[in-house]
Amino acid sequence: MKKSKRSIFTTIGLSAVLLLGACSGEESSAEDKEYNLKMSVTVSDSSTWYEAAEKLKKDLEEETDGRINLELYANEQLSGGDSGKAVEGLSKGTIDLTFNSTIIYSILDDRFGVASAPFLFNNLDEVDKVFNGDGGEQLKEVLSEKGVQALGFGENGFRQLTNSVREVKGPEDIKGLKLRIPGITMYTDLYRELGTDPVTMTFSEVFTALQQGTIDGQENPIDVIYSSKLNEVQDYMTMWNYSYDPLVLGMNKKLYDSLSDSDKELFDRLGKEAAAYQVEQAREKAATQIEELKASGMQLYEPTEEELAAFKESVQPLYDKYKDIWGAELLEAFQKR
Repeated sequence: MKKSKRSIFTTIGLSAVLLLGACSGEESSAEDKEYNLKMSVTVSDSSTWYEAAEKLKKDLEEETDGRINLELYANEQLSGGDSGKAVEGLSKGTIDLTFNSTIIYSILDDRFGVASAPFLFNNLDEVDKVFNGDGGEQLKEVLSEKGVQALGFGENGFRQLTNSVREVKGPEDIKGLKLRIPGITMYTDLYRELGTDPVTMTFSEVFTALQQGTIDGQENPIDVIYSSKLNEVQDYMTMWNYSYDPLVLGMNKKLYDSLSDSDKELFDRLGKEAAAYQVEQAREKAATQIEELKASGMQLYEPTEEELAAFKESVQPLYDKYKDIWGAELLEAFQKR
């Protein structure tokens, strides 16, 4: 009888060892899972956005010995040139990662527009304080609700105005201009408030539209204006810093949640580093890009404090309309200094 019991215990012990071994094998295979991921970048491969994506790709490959491969697609190739479809694809999981502006995310939820509210920030120090604080955390929560894991915040920079008709110094000069804007309601309302004729179109169509005179101008940060060579089809630029444009290095949340803990840590760390690298590169290059745009013949104008005050006054009704849309708590987090 004793011998029988020992046999039973031996069998149980052996089964436990086999079971632990099997579990260990499953865990090991999860850790070693290979990934071939696709990442969409809105602008060209000469931009700081793409440089940061290349850094992420390289770092992932090096740290995993090629186990995680990231294929990069510039100019929204994965979404037919449509940034809106890119963030929708990211949210649904048909695209794995993207580098997109929060302005484009406004297609998914109007709350994203708060980050680019007109004349919200006076300088980059205020920007950094907000995005490294409560504002950034609340934005990540909204992204998570939409199926996106934010790995880091990049910087498209302050958006500037270009056109080929006249120099814009104050509110009177901008009236009547036909301007391309991103396809979100906030910007449409904003530019109508300024008395312009706003036109929405995907960015991939902008250069040709400017070249053909279909539109008079557009608005974008320096890096986009420079890397897209808009100076070839635009004569004037107003440096009014009217709207800050943050970027989200985003990953589909279901994909992120399916990763092993070690791979989550890897994407968190390398994503944050890639986004910080993009911000650093964008800020370093901005001064040089501005000088090169001037050298190309583009006329740049910096409005006075009085002219900026006039612009701010003219867009105040937008805040009255959007405070409830953005949410008082979220707006307050972005207004904290």
